[in-house]
Amino acid sequence: MIQGTTSDAGKSVLVTGLCRVLARRGVRVAPFKPQNMALNSAVTVDGGEIGRAQAVQAMACYLEPERDMNPVLLKPSSDTGAQVIIRGTALSNMEAQDYHRYKAIARHAVHDAYQSLCRRFDAIVVEGAGSPAEINLRENDIANMGFAEAVDCPVILIADIDRGGVFAHLVGTLELLSASERNRIVGFVINRFRGDIALLQPGLEWLEQRTGKPVLGVLPYLQGFHLEAEDAINPDQLLDDASEAVNIVVPVLPRTSNHTDFDALRLNPSVNLRFVGSGDALPPADLIVLPGSKNVRGDLYELRRRGWDKAIFKHLRYGGKVLGICGGFQMLGTVVADPEGIEGTAGNSAGLDLLEMTTELKPQKQLRRVKGTICQRDATGQNDATVEGYEIHCGVSSGSALQRPFARLEAGTDGAISDDGQIIGTYIHGVFDHPETAETLLHWAGMKVARAIDYRQLHQQHIDRLADCLETHMRLSTLFPDYLTKEPNHD
Repeated sequence: MIQGTTSDAGKSVLVTGLCRVLARRGVRVAPFKPQNMALNSAVTVDGGEIGRAQAVQAMACYLEPERDMNPVLLKPSSDTGAQVIIRGTALSNMEAQDYHRYKAIARHAVHDAYQSLCRRFDAIVVEGAGSPAEINLRENDIANMGFAEAVDCPVILIADIDRGGVFAHLVGTLELLSASERNRIVGFVINRFRGDIALLQPGLEWLEQRTGKPVLGVLPYLQGFHLEAEDAINPDQLLDDASEAVNIVVPVLPRTSNHTDFDALRLNPSVNLRFVGSGDALPPADLIVLPGSKNVRGDLYELRRRGWDKAIFKHLRYGGKVLGICGGFQMLGTVVADPEGIEGTAGNSAGLDLLEMTTELKPQKQLRRVKGTICQRDATGQNDATVEGYEIHCGVSSGSALQRPFARLEAGTDGAISDDGQIIGTYIHGVFDHPETAETLLHWAGMKVARAIDYRQLHQQHIDRLADCLETHMRLSTLFPDYLTKEPNHD
């Protein structure tokens, strides 16, 4: 099990890398995260919903993601409440105190899922959540040491040196653990180191002497490395020529979800992608993309409060394009209705009135993977570009706007294109991941010579790069003496 001294210490990255190290040696390995809190999620091969990070880790194992890999997923809908998803199925919305009491029940789902994986795989690499030293969350813990103790799992503790104070993080975390928990930690990993390792060596020797535990690896800061984020938005990008790039703006709202939709754009050197947060005006752009949302009516209210609705209307008057994805698509209609209070207080909200359709939120969440062709014409005038992705939404939309769909799928149609062609809406997440669809949409947005990247191939390359890094900088034979007898298969 990989636990971290802080959030974003590198737990997801290390799990992903270890999964690939083992998988390319032929080990039947699977990832597991008992409890995850994130607004980035994925649809599994068996029709469930799990954290996006575990779907990426499954990819590192050369597996399709399945619901047992993340049996408890919490999707925040407010500062104190979240939708609780148990083994891939949405249970209900709970306030923090209610969920804290429910954890004793959730523990059974966690252990059932873990045992299911143990019966089918040789090795499980487990990811913790936050830090095991969060004293206020120790009771009924199922995310960190509570799980490790229950299944008798050894733990690696990882810390991010780029944050500063790495030795205090590691030693301080140990001090706040019980004796049995401290004994469970088999070693440390220091993440994101830059500089001369010789200057760090005295600190490593002190740490090992002070704690009696080995440093299993010091991982370098990987420049240009990409792995889909569990939750935080990564704005970094590298442009070939900003003057020639197509300009795309994404307004970031309080409950923005699945922002991994934009990774294929952020990594494209011909796209100038900008996330705009609270307090900033929407800058001039070729395309504005309204992202998914875990609380559509709440985010729609916030969009208006920031004055971004007026900026969107002005953008359209000057010939700009607008794309809405999932919750962003719902905002483009005339009404978003939540009569049963699925995402918050029951009621209706007026949409942006840019597409003639209404959306009603229903208790049954739509979860499916989709494949088909889009109806938007590409640079050659054709409209048969392949689209693949997934749907995660509670809303059911209806209205005349849907008679001009964005895509034709194996199970019907999806989305809408406005009569003037300036506005597109879709329920498909990952719409930019397929090169054909990405090139068509970039051409529609204004790119003269549309160039897309093969995002899925790039993903695999970065996972292999990560695994190579672990092979070089970690004492893997100490961790996996039974598994590392064969050379890795890079094919």
